[in-house]
Amino acid sequence: MKNKDYIKTDAVIVGSGVAGLFSALCLPSNKEIIIITKEDLKECDSYLAQGGVCVLKDLDDFNCYFEDTMKAGHYENNPESVKVMIESSPEVIKTLIDLGVKFDTGDDGSYDYTREGAHRQNRILHHKDETGKEITATLLSIAKERKNITFVAQTTMIDLVKKDNTCYGIVCEDEYGEKGLIVADDIILATGGIGGLFNNSTNYPHITGDSFALALKHGVELQDINYIQIHPTTLYSKKDGRRFLISESVRGEGAVLLNENGERFTDELQPRDVVTNAICKEMEKFGTDHVYLNLPSMTSKEAQKRFPNIFEACMEEGYDMTKDNVPVTPSQHYLMGGIKTGINGETSMEHLYAVGETACNGVHGKNRLASNSLLESLVFSKRAADFIAKDKSKKDINELPDIDFNSYPEKEVREKEFKSIIMDEIKREDKDFYDKWCNN
Repeated sequence: MKNKDYIKTDAVIVGSGVAGLFSALCLPSNKEIIIITKEDLKECDSYLAQGGVCVLKDLDDFNCYFEDTMKAGHYENNPESVKVMIESSPEVIKTLIDLGVKFDTGDDGSYDYTREGAHRQNRILHHKDETGKEITATLLSIAKERKNITFVAQTTMIDLVKKDNTCYGIVCEDEYGEKGLIVADDIILATGGIGGLFNNSTNYPHITGDSFALALKHGVELQDINYIQIHPTTLYSKKDGRRFLISESVRGEGAVLLNENGERFTDELQPRDVVTNAICKEMEKFGTDHVYLNLPSMTSKEAQKRFPNIFEACMEEGYDMTKDNVPVTPSQHYLMGGIKTGINGETSMEHLYAVGETACNGVHGKNRLASNSLLESLVFSKRAADFIAKDKSKKDINELPDIDFNSYPEKEVREKEFKSIIMDEIKREDKDFYDKWCNN
């Protein structure tokens, strides 16, 4: 990008995960769309989602599903958002299937619904243990064929362009350090969470919450930025880098947690935060930094078929999860808070939308119910796209504020500033959480 040029488009989407891709596919085909992504197209956390995606199988399950979601969220959820998500789930899942997403079936050809922690019913569709990859790869392949969608990889959003609380576009920087401006009628932030700010996280390291730092800079309202989920079971390792998630669906299929004495110490199918707290107590009790997971309900062959990637990852570390005690430890996993939105992805700034993990519409409350993340991303990214399609308001690009590209700091300085802004906000909201999980 040349510093003196700008690109004009109908919509710019920041992020190439499920939320960003589904937003693009649900926008009208006559809208020109640019999707930028910080790294390669496939390096998004959506690809890492193992467990599955929830769906309302029948109306009889609505009250149970609603209550399971609310209870897991400590009843701090937005009931309207929960209702919208559950009611929209059959249509969204049908759309995925029509687009070619494959979900596992039983011997009779019917869908194999599984169960995870804090679910009282089997309502989770899955594709082996890589459901996120199956959905994201399918959406990406379709989006690449759409003539109205342009992808720009290795490009980072470094600022929002606003005037009078209206968003006009984004300033971005490519892999060579060239800065430029993308002007758009509507801007959708789908940048994921904040896992890259933590030493131990299941997220990709480049997922560093840039949207939240920019929201704080420009006065865009945030909500519950301190509501950060710690996943109870990641494969224990002393190596640097992303932590490998051992999906909750493994416990849903009968895996148990054991302490140093080989004793089972908790109900493995409680909400994630409850299981995490139980693990932390056992680690403190025995002076260790991990506990153990074992899957006695399956044979090696069965586990390899149901959880091929997890089984292989454990075997690479020397553990057969059906026979050996696999060391596991809690790690940062998911952000329930984020940029505050309504049920259509709208933020407190005009023409700026947030979807997926970047958004906080209150659906998860204080703690996310397992396998609600993919569903939430799909449901509310579609609603944002539909809302944008119906919006007839216009902006005059002649009202664009002047942009001084030379005023932006170099990458390393900018990243430190962004991290400091976000971590200070988390500390301000919840010092106890910060001291336990962030201050290391």
